[in-house]
Amino acid sequence: MNGITRYKPLGSEISRLDPFLDFDEMFERLNKSMMRPLFREAMDIEPQIKMDVKESGDNYLVHADIPGVNKDDIHVTVDGNRVSITAEVKQEKEAKEGERVIRRERSYGMASRTFTLSDEVDQEHIQAKYNNGVLELTLPKKPGVAKKEIQIS
Repeated sequence: MNGITRYKPLGSEISRLDPFLDFDEMFERLNKSMMRPLFREAMDIEPQIKMDVKESGDNYLVHADIPGVNKDDIHVTVDGNRVSITAEVKQEKEAKEGERVIRRERSYGMASRTFTLSDEVDQEHIQAKYNNGVLELTLPKKPGVAKKEIQIS
């Protein structure tokens, strides 16, 4: 009876439950057996623009992180108090012979952010700089537009 093997319905990745087994090892086993195929599909994430918007006197200051983008591929549009930033992140098409990609975490594609400010922007005096992957916008407030608080009766 040397040809009989024991049936393992859960496969070889899972062993008997040991309550004293290290939790990191248990999670790693679970990740290897069940979760990893799901995460492979989710790894293709679109690029993101992360930013800070500040108000300073008569200006709005925007710092947007857009690393790895050529400044010609960034477009900023202002319509009243609505600001839109779009950027195209391009993938380099360089393949060397005998080389294969093991891991790719940099994302490629279109990224965009749109936000609304509380005051209209003076489009004639907008300043934009792009340096070391950071877009800096100075958006001056439109003069002569005063806010009025309405009393509710």
